[in-house]
Amino acid sequence: MNQSILLAVTGLTPQVVTETLYALHRQGGDMPVAIHILTTAEGCQRAKLTLINDGWLARFYKDYGLPAVRFSEEHIHILQHANGDPLNDIRSQADNQAMADGITEWIRTFTADAETALHVSIAGGRKTMGFYAGYALSLYGRSQDKLSHVLVAADYESHPQFYYPTPYSQVIYGNDPSRKPLDTRQAEVMLADIPFVRLRHGLDQALLDGKTSFSQTVANAQQALGPANLIIDLAKRMLIAQGTPVKQIPADLAFYLWILQRQADGQPAPQCPSDGAPERDYAAQYLQQYRRINGELGGADRTIAALQNGMSKTFFEQRKSRINKAINQALSHAAQAYLIQAEGKRPRTRYSIKLEPEQISVDTS
Repeated sequence: MNQSILLAVTGLTPQVVTETLYALHRQGGDMPVAIHILTTAEGCQRAKLTLINDGWLARFYKDYGLPAVRFSEEHIHILQHANGDPLNDIRSQADNQAMADGITEWIRTFTADAETALHVSIAGGRKTMGFYAGYALSLYGRSQDKLSHVLVAADYESHPQFYYPTPYSQVIYGNDPSRKPLDTRQAEVMLADIPFVRLRHGLDQALLDGKTSFSQTVANAQQALGPANLIIDLAKRMLIAQGTPVKQIPADLAFYLWILQRQADGQPAPQCPSDGAPERDYAAQYLQQYRRINGELGGADRTIAALQNGMSKTFFEQRKSRINKAINQALSHAAQAYLIQAEGKRPRTRYSIKLEPEQISVDTS
């Protein structure tokens, strides 16, 4: 079972951490083995003074008889500018960019550990902090990760003396001109789970493995998840799928072009030739595309020689396998639209590329 980690974005109200923990405990959710906080410089000071120095976090665990959690000053992370200066507040476009990049990087880091389940709370901090935390989790989140917001009764929300509903009576006074007495035992706190779309499968592995900016991550996901678009560059002998180059040797690129040409001409998708029964028509059509790329090399060319009696099963399967492998390596989970895919049951299986003509262009320059 994955160990749960609570990651909370907080601003000037660090009590959202204990409120979230209380709601988790009451609703029977998985209690975290560790807590991490993302905040500004002032938010860090407040979290340290209240949760650690004043003992509110330890008090919660003691009040409810729960085992201690891993949390110390090292678990409070101040968001930083690119030059390493701490982020004091979000007042400018540069502050906003630094916050977005920092939150994205922390969530990428936490979701890289397959042994953990990340619970991201967006209850604290400025609205933009919660937005970026939720968006980053949508980009990097896995099936075991969750997103939540804590809901607190109006009289107790953001009250400087309220950190969680206590299991005993404790009186505090309203944080407004009425100063009415309130019993912390009577406070209502609940956790609202927030469904989110998981887009991790659309990210390039390089972005999953290495540090990157929020805007770069979003752009990459947009490219991978957007409409399929293919350019075939004959001069450079490559496919360019949604901006990503996929280098091909002429023999493989010609095979890919041959299948696309049959589709464009309204011909049936090809079947793999049977053992010992090479297809002469396939070979003739394929060689037209091959010579289009490689020129007229005559009988000395090994590819042309291999097809003199027709296209064999081995030739067909090797080309298909090599092309699909190269596309998968280059595009990862975004590869599906560009693969040579089987359709129908044996022995009537045919192979096609699920692209419409308007999604394909051929560059002959």
